[in-house]
Amino acid sequence: MADDGSAQGATWPLPKFRFEVDLGTELKSVAFQEISGLDAEMQIIEYRKSNSPLFSTEKMPGITKYGNVTMKRGVFKSDNTFWDWQAQISMNTIKRRVIVIRLLDEKGKVTMQWTLNNAWPTKITGTDLKSDGNEVAVDTIEIAHEQLTVTNA
Repeated sequence: MADDGSAQGATWPLPKFRFEVDLGTELKSVAFQEISGLDAEMQIIEYRKSNSPLFSTEKMPGITKYGNVTMKRGVFKSDNTFWDWQAQISMNTIKRRVIVIRLLDEKGKVTMQWTLNNAWPTKITGTDLKSDGNEVAVDTIEIAHEQLTVTNA
């Protein structure tokens, strides 16, 4: 049994290789190879009070911007999940979903969870094809969202 550090009172960082994604569909868990772009950035508002003795501005938090989340997964026979979702988008009509990304421990229990609210696909990239390659076929989807919340189990 591996030492988790509990005997010495230490805690270890969580490994990032075991996770699952709920795309808000009838499939409750979808396996992905890679997820990136779980970030939030606060815009900065610079303001100077007219009676301030300092010859500089104050910096205040403004609107939060969220980056697009990129997910990669293997291509499976008769599975057009990404393409079907993208096909539902037409001018000003977007099927938005709540997407939940869960980081799991070695027993499969949720340790952290990222929730993307009002998510929809902005870009899908199909796999590249090579006659001399031996890699797995991988599709990539880029997802825009309006809010990212992080919770712990």
